[in-house]
Amino acid sequence: MSDKFPETIYDVKTPSFLVDIDVIQRNVTRMKETCDRLGVQLRPHMKTHKTVELGEMMTDGTKKCLVVSTLDEAEFYASHGFDDILYAYPITQHKLGRCRRLGEKLDKFHMMFESPEGLESLKTSPRGNDRKWSVYLEIDLGLGRTGVEWDSEMALTLATEAANSPGIEFLGLYVHSGDSYLARGPDQMRESGKRNTDKLLQLKVRLAEAGVTCRSLCMGSTPGCSHPDDSMAQLDAFSPGNYAFYDAMQLRIGSCEEKDIACRVICRVISHKRSQNKMSVDAGFLGLSQDGMDQGLAGGPVVFQGHPELKLLGMCQELGSVGTQGTPLDFSKYPIGSLLFIYPHHSCATAALYENYYVHSGEKIVGVWKPTRGW
Repeated sequence: MSDKFPETIYDVKTPSFLVDIDVIQRNVTRMKETCDRLGVQLRPHMKTHKTVELGEMMTDGTKKCLVVSTLDEAEFYASHGFDDILYAYPITQHKLGRCRRLGEKLDKFHMMFESPEGLESLKTSPRGNDRKWSVYLEIDLGLGRTGVEWDSEMALTLATEAANSPGIEFLGLYVHSGDSYLARGPDQMRESGKRNTDKLLQLKVRLAEAGVTCRSLCMGSTPGCSHPDDSMAQLDAFSPGNYAFYDAMQLRIGSCEEKDIACRVICRVISHKRSQNKMSVDAGFLGLSQDGMDQGLAGGPVVFQGHPELKLLGMCQELGSVGTQGTPLDFSKYPIGSLLFIYPHHSCATAALYENYYVHSGEKIVGVWKPTRGW
């Protein structure tokens, strides 16, 4: 054992969160090459991992041009020398104090609004020091989560008002193309990307006709950016985040291959229940998260590396119940104390459960990354 961290992946405590640095590097390089080919800027999202080390990798060492989903993330990255940070979350009045302080530290700090109330809070709370709030308007292309509907009059009204407000610098439009998660396979993902790009460009034209200039059209989702349509070259920036890790969900919908998944939960078999054809592992919902358990997926929400016959049946806080997909469980293959490696259903949710990530190359542990936590 090293004084700093375990020597190999087999020496870590269980459960633990493992990340393969070589797979991450391939994923990061591939996304950058995709953006370079299309001529769009990569503004990667940090919400999946929330670490300095991977932030540096995803920004190609520049520590500039990134997206965050919480003010804690923004403050964390600002404190570690990152700049040009977009806080991609609907702004409300009570968060402007922290945003103002971030703006004082950073050369470039951008925010997002999507409602009359959000815009009014920006107009009535000046940034100070003769600087303007730098903002994007969040657009809903049909997902129905947050954002103003792309074909609504409200989109025109909000963009026009922001562009004409003296204390605001209107940058353009931001969208999370979450409907790409409904696609199955690269072809459908490209169709989704083309459809969403068309909508965004239509809105840009409507705004131009109203005298509003959109300097930036920023769109993000890992499936859509992993398999982009060529029409997406008309956008200005991509902002995916999950692509650095990927996960079982991305594998299931065809966004990636199993060899692209860079994160795993390592756990141990701790109990056999032969009468019920199942066993227990020491990773429950605090080690894997409940994400995906309610979707009725035929093979279960997670993937057991090297053991396609296994299925996660259920979880309590510290236990996972594991069985098979309809065949007798060969308990001799899984003695008590043996290790299993699990690709999580949703790496964003699972990573958030761990205070440290064990980084490895092959079987050797080469570092420990500590993510930020909180809001």
